[in-house]
Amino acid sequence: MKMQTMVICAAVSVLTACASTTKPGTVGVQRQQLMLVSAEKVEQMALVNYTQQNRDAQTRGKLVTKGAEYARLKKIADRLQAHVTSFRDDAAKWNWQLALIDAPVINATCAPGGKITFYTGLVRTLKLTDDEIAIIMGHEIAHALREHGRERVSRAYAQNALSTTALMAAPNSQAQIEAANTVAHYLYTLPNSRQNESEADAMGLELAARAGYRPEASVAVWRKMQALDKKAGDRKAGDSEPAEFTSTHPSHDTRIADLTAMLPKVTPLYQAAAPQAAGKQTVAKQAATKR
Repeated sequence: MKMQTMVICAAVSVLTACASTTKPGTVGVQRQQLMLVSAEKVEQMALVNYTQQNRDAQTRGKLVTKGAEYARLKKIADRLQAHVTSFRDDAAKWNWQLALIDAPVINATCAPGGKITFYTGLVRTLKLTDDEIAIIMGHEIAHALREHGRERVSRAYAQNALSTTALMAAPNSQAQIEAANTVAHYLYTLPNSRQNESEADAMGLELAARAGYRPEASVAVWRKMQALDKKAGDRKAGDSEPAEFTSTHPSHDTRIADLTAMLPKVTPLYQAAAPQAAGKQTVAKQAATKR
C-alpha cells in the first residue's frame, strides 16, 4: 500500500502534493496521503448528504435535538472537540455539528468538516458508558481530522470512478444531490482500509484520553461489539459481522490487541486530564443545582 501511494504521488506531482493532513500527536500518525480532490469540495458534498439525512430523520420524527440522550452526547462531543488541535489547528474553526437519530441502528459517523451522526441503537443496545461513547466518537472524529473520506474520494477520482463533471455540479442542483450520494458511498459505505482504521483508532484513543475519558474503555467497547456480533451470528449462521458499524471495521480480536498495545502511550494523557475533567463536571453540577 505504501509503495502504491508513493507511485501515484510521483505520477500526479504536477497536480497535487502528497502530505499528512494532521500532526502526529502522541500516537505518531504521520503517513503521507494522496489528495486529488479539494477539502472544500468534499466537505460541500458531505454537507449536502448530512443535511438530507437530518431532514429525512426530522420528517420521520426521528431526529433528536434535546433531552437527556442528546445532552449527554453533546457534552462528550464538546470535550473531544476541545482537543482536536492536538492533530490539526484549523479543526478548531470547523462548524462542528451533532445529529442524534432515534433508530435501532448500530452505527456512528463523522462526515468531513466535523458533522457527527450517532444512532440511539448504538448507545442503547450496547449500553455504552460515557467513556465508551467517547472512544467511538473520538474514532469517528479522527476519520474526519485525518480526511480519510477525502482520501478515498481522491482515489476514486484517480481511478475514474468519479468524474470532474459530477464534482463540479452546481450548488443546490439535482446533479449535486446525485453527486453527493455517490460521494457518500465512498465516505460511509465502503470499508476503510486497515491502515485508515488503525490511524482512527490511535487518534481517537488519544482524543478521548486528552478529554479525560478512560482509554481502557476502548477494549471494553470492542468486546461488547464482539459479543453482539457473536449473538447475531448464533441466530443467523454465517452472519458474523451484522452491525453496520462493525461491517466496515477490522476484526474484533485484531482491534482489541492493537488498542491494548497503545494504552501505555495514552494513559499518561488521561491521568493528566482526568482531575481537570472531574473538576469541570463538579462545577457544572453545582451550577445546575443552583438553577
